[in-house]
Formats: sequence, C-alpha cells, structure tokens
Amino acid sequence: MKKFIYALVLVFTLGISTNTVSAANKKEIKTELTAEQKVQYEKLVNRVEEIRNMDKSNLNREEKRALRKELKEMKAQANGLNQGVYLSVGAIIIIILLLILIL
Repeated sequence: MKKFIYALVLVFTLGISTNTVSAANKKEIKTELTAEQKVQYEKLVNRVEEIRNMDKSNLNREEKRALRKELKEMKAQANGLNQGVYLSVGAIIIIILLLILIL
C-alpha cells in the first residue's frame, strides 16, 4: 500500500514539475496597468455602476438580454485587463492531497 502511495505522489509531483518548468520559460507578464488601460477600466466600472443603479422593472425582455450580454462582454474585457495567476480546481485538490500525505 505504501509503495502505491509513493508511486502516486511521484506521478503527481512529476506532473506538476513539468508545468512549472514550461511556465518558467515564458515571458514575464506585466502586472501594472498602463494609463490607457486604467482609463478603459474606469469606463467599464462606471458603466457597470450605471447599469446597477438603473431601474430595470420597466424594461422589456430584449432590453434585459441586451444588458446581460453587455455585462458579460464588459466582464471579459475587465478580465483581459487584469492579468493574474489562476489555480484550477484540480491543482488545488492535488496540492491538498500532497499536503495531507506529507504531513
């Protein structure tokens, strides 16, 4: 049983290490927003606040759909501006399992 657990940990470790090695070869991602990106981000935030404060009870179905579609597009734009590090659920589970097995 212990050999199986050690082999499993080895497979997960090798799988994770290849990802980190390939990630180290990529160019460094800039974290600071430029002035133009900050202006665009502020426009997006202001438009979202306008939509949030809007009285939507008198809108018809098509107008509500158009607002939802616009919000989804703005969310995608905002995510494109904010470049960050994201962990998948699988990676988090693997990390937790490794921590449990090691401790």
